[in-house]
Amino acid sequence: MARHGGGRGWYGKVVGAALGVTMLAVGASVWTAQADSVGVGATPGPSASATPGNDTKPVDAGIVHASDAGPRGVNITIDDGPDPAWTPQVLDLLEEYGAKATFCMTGVQAEAHPGLVKDVVAAGHRLCDHSVSHDTAMDKKSEAYQSKEILDAERMITEASGGVRPMYYRAPGGAFTPYSRRLAASHGMRPLGWNVDTKDFERPGTEAIVTTVQRELANGPTILFHDAGGDRTQTVEALRQVLPWLKEQGHTFGFPVR
Repeated sequence: MARHGGGRGWYGKVVGAALGVTMLAVGASVWTAQADSVGVGATPGPSASATPGNDTKPVDAGIVHASDAGPRGVNITIDDGPDPAWTPQVLDLLEEYGAKATFCMTGVQAEAHPGLVKDVVAAGHRLCDHSVSHDTAMDKKSEAYQSKEILDAERMITEASGGVRPMYYRAPGGAFTPYSRRLAASHGMRPLGWNVDTKDFERPGTEAIVTTVQRELANGPTILFHDAGGDRTQTVEALRQVLPWLKEQGHTFGFPVR
């Protein structure tokens, strides 16, 4: 999987915030307290107990690419947000074309924009843990560091959503390790890969993004886009073309299998 290193200077600005995230033990206790409160009949957030993603049953630790929509299914995945400039535009397009997507959010962005996290959930999309600070060298770091990045982000996203937990974990830049996959899976988050890397974060032009999807979709159903990390005008315009094209080709929109 490609390393998304270019054009990511904005992540350096959030590292300081990430360093201030609660220590892992505290994050785990908050996460456990939420689960316990729902389990003993306390009042959860709106629809929390009935919303997909609250089940923390362990899942397969293998990196998933397949779609639950069958052989003509495609998985739209949106990384790095939420972002107040671009996420609403992406949500509008998904609604216009009747598409569902999986939003892979960083903990820092989710914590900064909880209203957008709730908007994503309310629209019927799924959440994915994309670590706290989008460190693409996570696979070179200690297990303690990986745990903190994954579990703190899980907590931050869950709190921002009002109680809906992420159903997947996507390592920044594909920096998975056997340990990180097992850890995520033990928390009910299926490791999530991709088949089509649009490289929209490089801003290659709308036409290039659309062409990549059309050329590489034969590789598999999971398509990678971004709604943060820079100017995403090209991504929005590409989605405006890709979504109806996919429908015209007889594809249906699904979610990654768990």
